[in-house]
Parts: sequence; C-alpha cells; structure tokens
Amino acid sequence: MPQMNAWLYSNNTIKLARKAIPTVGEHSVLVKNSAIGLNPVDWKLIAGNLGHFNENLIPGVDGMGTIIAVGKHVPQLRINSRVAYHTDLRQDGSYSEYTLVDGRALIPVPDGISDIAAAAFPCPGLTAWQAVQKLPQLSGKRILVNGAGGAVGRIICQLLIALGAKVYAVASEKHHALLSQIGAVQCVDYHHRHWLDALSTIRFYAAFDMVNGESAARLAPLLEYYGHLVSIQDRVDKSPLPPFTASISLHEIALAAQHVYGSDQQWQQLMQAGHHLLQQIQVGALSLPTIESVSFKQIDKALDNLKNRNDGTKYVALFD
Repeated sequence: MPQMNAWLYSNNTIKLARKAIPTVGEHSVLVKNSAIGLNPVDWKLIAGNLGHFNENLIPGVDGMGTIIAVGKHVPQLRINSRVAYHTDLRQDGSYSEYTLVDGRALIPVPDGISDIAAAAFPCPGLTAWQAVQKLPQLSGKRILVNGAGGAVGRIICQLLIALGAKVYAVASEKHHALLSQIGAVQCVDYHHRHWLDALSTIRFYAAFDMVNGESAARLAPLLEYYGHLVSIQDRVDKSPLPPFTASISLHEIALAAQHVYGSDQQWQQLMQAGHHLLQQIQVGALSLPTIESVSFKQIDKALDNLKNRNDGTKYVALFD
C-alpha cells in the first residue's frame, strides 16, 4: 500500500513517520496538500488539554491543496481543483502529504489567493464568521472584542466593522496601531492591571472573548440590557449575572462540532461564506494576521512557538 509522510500523535507528543495514503470514500475526497495551517487547537489536543486523542492519529485541522480523488457521491467536485479545508478531529488531519476530507467541508480557493493564505484561513476565518452570525442588527452597536490581536479576534473585528459596528478592541499594545487602522474605536491593553475599569462606563451590545470561559464571564457586567456574550475558546455554562437583571444571552462557538452535528445545508452555507471571505482577502477588503512559513519537517517546533510565544503570528507549513 502506498505510504506518505505524516506527523503521528503518541503520548502527548508528535513524531514524523510513514503512514498509508488513505483511500477515498463515497462521501470524501483525497487532497494532496500544498500548505498546512497550524492552530492553537492543534497543540492543545496534542498536549491532552481537550480530551482523548487516539494513538497514531494525524493531528491538524487546516490545510489546502489539490483534489486528486473524488468519492462517487461528491460528483460536483473536480480533480485538480484548489481547495482549503477544515477537518474532523475524530479522523486523520492535515499534518501529512495527503488528507481525506469530507466532501462537504471544502472551500474553493480563488486563483488570486496564495497557498499560504488559503491554508491559514479555515479555522480562524470560519470561526470568526460563525461567531458574528450569532448576533442580529450589528450596525451602530458598541461591541467589545477581547483577544483582538489574535487570528480569530482580528477577523471578528474586521467583520464587525464592515457591518457598521463600533468595535472596542482589547489586545496587547503592539496590535493597537493595526486595530485602529482597520477601524477600532478604542484599543485597550490587557496587560494593564485595571483595563476593565477603563471600560466600566460603557455599556456594550455584545462582547466577544477569545481567552476562556472565566475571562468571558468577567465581561458580563459591561453588557447592556439584553446584551450578548460570545465565548470562542470555552463555554459559559450559566449567566454570570444575577437573575432578572441585564438578561444577557450566552453564545458558544464550536466549529469542530459541525462535523458531528452540522446539516448539509449548514455546510453549504459555511463553505459559501468561506469562499466569499477568501474573495474579500483577495481584493484587500479583509486581512489575515502575520504569517510565518515553516518546513513540514519543522511542524513540532512551530507548534512550540505557537504555544509559548502567543504573539499573534500564524504558522503555515510547506513541503520542501
């Protein structure tokens, strides 16, 4: 059976090894990878922070490449088409030369988008789109984005501003100039001990949090009556506010769960949104974070940088 190079999970670490090239199924396609996007969820899974990960499974949720085989129930997809994708965490992922992908989970890549940009896009781009879709009537509303300097937060800010929202961004000071340039009304540095106090006189229609559930809960007192609290990295199980006060709505975002619970119609809508956002990137209406390319053979070291540096850099692995 033909073999491929792949990173395999073993005992909370990964090793470069050989594994059989997967056979295409009826509802899947086989993608020959050109570039692989690295995300925080990857190192968190490998470290055991997000539950059990099967031995010798290939990590990685994001990638892009060309379709080389198509299942019989996905005839609308064409061989040699350039696609980006987000994978199902229960199956082998993108850290390999070839990846088997659900035929519903493929984003057509416009000709003007580089392989690197396309691979960097799916997880942060689709997560940001899902998050913004949670809220109605955004034009003119004051929105707080905590973690605006990261990949997801930066895209959320841009989507909100494009919809007419007044965005207040919480991020490290080094990101303030860029966030102001894209239209943030005010930037606050979370390194300042009393940064929440600096916002205490403002009431927000919604707050997006990219840190964790505890961090999201701390934003709740800043919300107006019938406001919205959107937690990206975690869920807030119950309202942080007393009953019958601001009556806020809690929202959780779980892109990976769409592989289990998403309908065909929801997949179609998400992939169309992804294609539209890539077109926006192509014409300069939407920007990605700073991207650093690394060798496929250096994915383990790049993951360490992603975990320990936390400076907003997006890593994309390329084949030598």
